[in-house]
Amino acid sequence: MYFWVFQSINAIAFGSLLFMIASGFSLIFGLMDIVNLTHAIFYMMGSYIGYTVFVHTGSFFLAIITAGVVVSLIGGLKYRFFLQNLHGKPLNQVLLCLGFLFVFDDLLLIIFGGDSLIIDIPDMLRGATTIGNIYFPNYRLFLILMGLVLIIILHFLIEKTKIGSLIRAGVDDEEMVRAMGININRIFLLVYILGIFLAAMGGVFGGVILGMQPRMAFSVLPLALVVVIIGGKGNIKGAYFGSIVVAFLDNFGRALFPELSYFTLFLPMVLILTFKPEGLFGKSNS
Repeated sequence: MYFWVFQSINAIAFGSLLFMIASGFSLIFGLMDIVNLTHAIFYMMGSYIGYTVFVHTGSFFLAIITAGVVVSLIGGLKYRFFLQNLHGKPLNQVLLCLGFLFVFDDLLLIIFGGDSLIIDIPDMLRGATTIGNIYFPNYRLFLILMGLVLIIILHFLIEKTKIGSLIRAGVDDEEMVRAMGININRIFLLVYILGIFLAAMGGVFGGVILGMQPRMAFSVLPLALVVVIIGGKGNIKGAYFGSIVVAFLDNFGRALFPELSYFTLFLPMVLILTFKPEGLFGKSNS
């Protein structure tokens, strides 16, 4: 009983972390139709910048804000000067994003070296909470809470605000939005920066439990892709529940069938692509 409850809590906490990454990835893919393969490197970049700020200041909050702002600025410049001119050219987008992925990954290796690093748990989140005979690490409970807060904020932003209505309109019919005289390029840039900020924030949170090591972006990227495929692109609710599903599959797959962990993770993706390619929460094109 302890095993199942503890692993479930770990899975939900990991799912909340995945949601920070995949929500932005899903919005960028859904609204802008850009498979932003550089997204995972922004997570990795956020981890390293957050680690540096935390080591020098001791402030976890400042680490999150600094990482989010710096990485968002880098991502925004990348979009403004490179990706913005490639709308409707998916092959060019993929090649460009892959190029940036390898370039940024090598730069991080040069700057921070090849040693594995980890962000210390903030003092206020150390320890564990006891429920019955089971101990739950406070930091993982905090991640679960952050995931719930984030989905509420994003749901309110997308569903209840004017900018959210423009974002949803852009997802459904970009040409009509342009015909109404709305500067969709600014909305694209806003969504792109928001997605990058979420990835960088996730990098700081993830640096505490997953640490940082060279090439880790290449292990994060497939998980984000699976989340979007399962949940459906451009769908916040789908990104959240897709993240939880992927986290459970990954966590229990590694715990129960370590030799088949990739099989248990990617088989559901294959089935969804076959029978419901728009994702569990995505809109059908038919």
